[in-house]
Amino acid sequence: MYQMVRRFLSSLSHTGTFIALVFFAASLTPSLLPRSYLVQGALSGVCAAVGYMAGVAVAWLWRYLELPRASSRERPLKVAFLIAAIAILGVFLWHAVEWQNSIRSLWGMDALDSAEPLKLAAVAILAFAVLLFTGRVFQLAARGLSGWINRYVPRRVANALGVTLAALLFWTAGQGLLLRWALDATDASFQKVDALIDDDTPEPTDQAKTGSASSLVSWEGLGLQGRRFVSSGPTAPDVGAFWQQTAEEPIRAYVGLNNGDTVEARAALALRELQRQGGFDRSILVIIVPTGTGWVDPAAMDTLEFLHRGDVASVSLQYSYLASWLSLMVEPDNGQAAARALFTEVYSHWKTLPRERRPKLYLYGLSLGALNSQLSTDIYDVVADPFQGALWTGPPFRSQRWRTITDQRQDLSPAWLPRFRDGSLVRFANQASPPVQFDASWGPIRFVYLQYASDPIVFFETASLFKEPDWMKGERGPDVSPRLRWFPVVTMLQLTFDMAIGTTSPMGFGHVYAPEDYIDSWIALTDPPNMDHSVVEQLKARFAK
Repeated sequence: MYQMVRRFLSSLSHTGTFIALVFFAASLTPSLLPRSYLVQGALSGVCAAVGYMAGVAVAWLWRYLELPRASSRERPLKVAFLIAAIAILGVFLWHAVEWQNSIRSLWGMDALDSAEPLKLAAVAILAFAVLLFTGRVFQLAARGLSGWINRYVPRRVANALGVTLAALLFWTAGQGLLLRWALDATDASFQKVDALIDDDTPEPTDQAKTGSASSLVSWEGLGLQGRRFVSSGPTAPDVGAFWQQTAEEPIRAYVGLNNGDTVEARAALALRELQRQGGFDRSILVIIVPTGTGWVDPAAMDTLEFLHRGDVASVSLQYSYLASWLSLMVEPDNGQAAARALFTEVYSHWKTLPRERRPKLYLYGLSLGALNSQLSTDIYDVVADPFQGALWTGPPFRSQRWRTITDQRQDLSPAWLPRFRDGSLVRFANQASPPVQFDASWGPIRFVYLQYASDPIVFFETASLFKEPDWMKGERGPDVSPRLRWFPVVTMLQLTFDMAIGTTSPMGFGHVYAPEDYIDSWIALTDPPNMDHSVVEQLKARFAK
């Protein structure tokens, strides 16, 4: 066993090992979300493997260019570099708890006593070993292919072709076979979960509700998230008790994937169901684009329904039963198609109604729903008769409209809370700041982006591989650690892991949006009647509980 370990260690590249240790150390610094030892270990192992690969590539390029190589007398220098890297790693491990607690203290979480370095190291070594083994299998495949091709073409051409063919082989195996198998298995499991009838969510007895015996939409076809959406939310007595006056029963229309054969048929059904329930007779009408699973954030709709004393109708259309990130990978066009189909149906009917009698029309989406909601319409389609506005929460970094607005922000405003032009069209909000006030009043359309500075799904950037993101420069967001620093490559990997655990944060941080943080945004958008500061604070306190 000792000899096997010794042979393995001796086979490692000195340059690769040095950079791997430095990357490992850098991975311990804070990013947007606090990490458990398990997540930190996996991240550190991946960072070490990437660092090792970079070091091996540098060493190979050095040899390929036939630059001077270190002699045996310079071996102590290599050892000194490795000792220095280990010392850096030790210092960073010492500060790991402090760095994680710099986030936890901002979020009101209990401080950690230890980073559990032994468990962390064990997970990191396992992750590193798996990736290193994969890399060496790739190396063997590339060498074998190069040797075979070298029979017919010059050596360097054969080497280039061998690496290319090995990369294609691995990509095909990973993307076309293993990934597809995993996605198909996941797809099947999500489909079964979506079809489950939750005993805690009985079929509505109120004939006005979606899924009831009188509904145009079958209860079974709604899917798990659809059944939960139409069965939940505040009732008229709940709302009336808060306001101490009579309130209306909110209207929630929903159509699931199994309620129609095509997206057009489901969108048309959603319109008919909304009409059946009297949705166009309400003061506020919201077109909701759900997340990948079909989930609608209750924090958003419950608060709006309270603010308008139940005088709200909403309609949503399911386009997937996969988690948002899977839906984006497997069926990226489905969400946009569903969002556009639903908007077209509802808007086309809405604009035929008398302006003085029709409801105010708004759009809403969270996460992938926000991305697809932004893509549901074009300004040229509505400029002659615009809807009233939209609230987009936690817009993913791939949101092109959000990206353009953020890039064109006022010079002195931070990227995590931009000020866009005169504020008459677009405003931003987070948990510490309501939609920023401007001298200019709102125009005919109002857009509000609600985003937390600690949300990695919003602020991930592939460019962080080689440059510091704008949101890290200058003043930090109120929920972002002041100890966060940018490191090439490592920061992008940290943000990637942050995205994977983005919904595990406490409410009000990361990608978990608190109901009380929706209230100011809805007020800015929809102008609910008879609101004063004390009532707003009471409502926030109610939802904060």
